Amino acid sequence: MAESDFQASLIRKLKRMFPGCEILKNDAGYRQGMLDLTIFWGPFWAMLEVKASRTARKRPNQDYYVKKMNDMSFGAIIYPENEEEVLTALQAAFSSRGAALVS
Repeated sequence: MAESDFQASLIRKLKRMFPGCEILKNDAGYRQGMLDLTIFWGPFWAMLEVKASRTARKRPNQDYYVKKMNDMSFGAIIYPENEEEVLTALQAAFSSRGAALVS
């Protein structure tokens, strides 16, 4: 599957998982290594780097930005082989942060 096809499918899935969310595609030319997608849902946000497969090459700085975004909220590299795992972690992150905000 091409990365663009996986990304389009992923965006549809995210919109079903998080009704009313906003998803932005980030400009790779603006900042090298910045992750592909930003998801906003209520008070939550996350960034995902979309790859066509587990073996797809990473761009310089992508690991740095994944860690930085994950330290701030949620960041991950997602590809078909780990899609379920990442989406489960994203749901858990949004849920646990929501519980923390309500407390």
